[in-house]
Amino acid sequence: MIVQARKQGLHRNKMLRYKLILDLYNQYKTDDIPVTVVLRKYIYPRYPISRTTLYTVLSTPVDKSLKEMDVTPYQPQKKQERQYKLFD
Repeated sequence: MIVQARKQGLHRNKMLRYKLILDLYNQYKTDDIPVTVVLRKYIYPRYPISRTTLYTVLSTPVDKSLKEMDVTPYQPQKKQERQYKLFD
């Protein structure tokens, strides 16, 4: 039982990470920029993955998997909400 929950958690986290990578890829990918340039300039500094892993991410049905698990993607909070005031 615990092993199954752990596997589901690992798969969920992997799919959420793949979703972040896909969002970053779609943000910078255009017809005139090759995949390797997008990987080297934008994705690799944040997520150190290989080109083979990127192709795996691109071919994975992330949205379908997340929908089956009924998980909402991570939405970072605004900086103003996360930052505490030191003095009132």
